[in-house]
Amino acid sequence: MIGFGAGQPDFPTPDYVVEAAAAAVHERTNHGYTAAGGLPELREALAAKTLRDSGFACDPSQILVTNGGKQAVYSAFATLLDPGDEVLLLAPYWTTYPESITLAGGVPVQVTADESTGYLATVEQLEAARTERTKVLLFNSPSNPTGAVYPREQVEAIGRWALEHGIWVVTDEIYEHLVYDGVKAESMPVLVPELADQTLILNGVAKTYSMTGWRVGWIIGPQDVVKAATSFQSHMCGNVANVSQRAALAAVEGPLDIVHTMREAFDARRKRIVSLLSGIPGVECPTPQGAFYAYPSVKGVLGKEIRGERPADTVALADLILREAEVAVVPGEAFGTPGYFRFSYALAEADLVEGVTRVGNLLSEAK
Repeated sequence: MIGFGAGQPDFPTPDYVVEAAAAAVHERTNHGYTAAGGLPELREALAAKTLRDSGFACDPSQILVTNGGKQAVYSAFATLLDPGDEVLLLAPYWTTYPESITLAGGVPVQVTADESTGYLATVEQLEAARTERTKVLLFNSPSNPTGAVYPREQVEAIGRWALEHGIWVVTDEIYEHLVYDGVKAESMPVLVPELADQTLILNGVAKTYSMTGWRVGWIIGPQDVVKAATSFQSHMCGNVANVSQRAALAAVEGPLDIVHTMREAFDARRKRIVSLLSGIPGVECPTPQGAFYAYPSVKGVLGKEIRGERPADTVALADLILREAEVAVVPGEAFGTPGYFRFSYALAEADLVEGVTRVGNLLSEAK
């Protein structure tokens, strides 16, 4: 079986990061509790890294180190939301977003963009979805699952709209370095500085440094909000594992060589998978500009007969592909948009070609 589901780089964590973690195990200072908000030296390094990479200036006191990006997402909403507050959720969305909003007592309000716009939502769509209960906009660029990257002028326009209406922005920038074709991932509070007082930036080491299992993320925001989120974390789980924090410190203070290596490999795979998917009848695949996902529409195949079956939705079609082609893909229902598949191209190119070829051969039987 060939799997296209994994949302993690297929590269090892850099040796210098592993070595820093190994050394940290033997330091007794790492064997006990530390500050719930994160090691002071890591928070300082994250402030420097953020200024270097996105141009956003912040104080270490504005940073909370979390147990991976998922905790950053949940803690952001647990801190900002009151019961019934609405969050504008750009779809297709990462599967954890609506669950975190709901767990925090909020109400996700889906704003959907499709392949006709490259999966980019407009200010007009956001305004149409805004109500008196709208409190937060969740923004993710580069996007999981589509790989879409919002251009500078659109990021600024959305930021100006949020500022005008007093809407908080939670912006997930974890794929910031994985962009292609000369595209840049723009940070909204950098383009709209006045928005900084109502923005939380989420990030982590998972994608940039191939450290998904180390579980280190962070929140950057206004001091009062970060203080509240830190208090919440102190009662929920306390500090992030010190060894992981030491590894993250080595990562963010070190070079970005691994990112350049991964980006070069992902770029070649990106072009290959888009070419292969676009050659399948009934499949439409926009070219992603970031992350490591392709998000093709397969609506042209649904309802057609394939080996005696007529899958009516992408859950059924994914099941058929798994059984008949031995290829695993994630159906669009998981991301709020039925009729699509997410293909992660974080796998060996030979497997990528073989897997998409199998899917193509099966779907070409549709009649």
